[in-house]
Amino acid sequence: MMSIKKSAVLFAGLLLALATALPVLAEESASAAPQTVCLQCHGSQPGRLGEPVKLWHDSVHAANGISCHDCHGGDPTDFAMAMSPERGFLGAPEANAIPEFCGRCHIGVKEDYLASKHGQALGKGGPQCVTCHSNHAVQRASLDLINEKSCTRCHTFARAAEIKQALSATDGLIAELESEMAKLHRVGISVKAMQGEVFDLRNNFHRLFHTVDVEQVRKETDTFQTSLGAVKAKIAGINTELGERKMWGGVAVALLVFAGLLFVLIRRSYHEEEDHSGE
Repeated sequence: MMSIKKSAVLFAGLLLALATALPVLAEESASAAPQTVCLQCHGSQPGRLGEPVKLWHDSVHAANGISCHDCHGGDPTDFAMAMSPERGFLGAPEANAIPEFCGRCHIGVKEDYLASKHGQALGKGGPQCVTCHSNHAVQRASLDLINEKSCTRCHTFARAAEIKQALSATDGLIAELESEMAKLHRVGISVKAMQGEVFDLRNNFHRLFHTVDVEQVRKETDTFQTSLGAVKAKIAGINTELGERKMWGGVAVALLVFAGLLFVLIRRSYHEEEDHSGE
């Protein structure tokens, strides 16, 4: 039989191994993207060669499983061929080519951007995707990206502030609906269809900013408000139904408790009558 001392040593060893493994497991679970040779190689390098991986880990791309090869091409399974043009490696685009580079996925945004004042100034000192969104540390699109510090690098904040104000009410409604759907999901209500609907509306709505056209933003905001209002009505209907269920559930419990008490009183009264008759 193993001694107590040996058992304690073994247990301590297991705890140490677990403590060592936890940071690794946490890092792997932090992003939905699988490990690739790109991440393994660049992630272990210092300085500018390793910096992209550190930035990418906290990005919306990483959270959604989008990795190096999805943008830059190449073979993510082969160290020797990872950067081979034969395997589709594209590398980093020139500044003026960035909209086309990102637009392979963000097609609608690219169209709106190229038609905007920003897009028309491409190659003439105007901004492109990386100017506002950065490259590897891309964050989830939100109104926080429209801020005085960023916008005043190129121009005054006045027009951007107007657009942000025009977008804010609808963006707030989207956040409210996402929160309400999360609550419904936690109590077992299927909200997948509504989540997909709001996701599409949110993405199309955020395209509006890339037009940098205040009047267009104000005009199209009403359409989005109507569609989001329909989703809000569905959620309100579900919440009303849940409230009614809770109410009738409470009534049923109260009736059961009342019936139980009534039964006890009747039984007690019956026993008292029997006792009196026995006397």
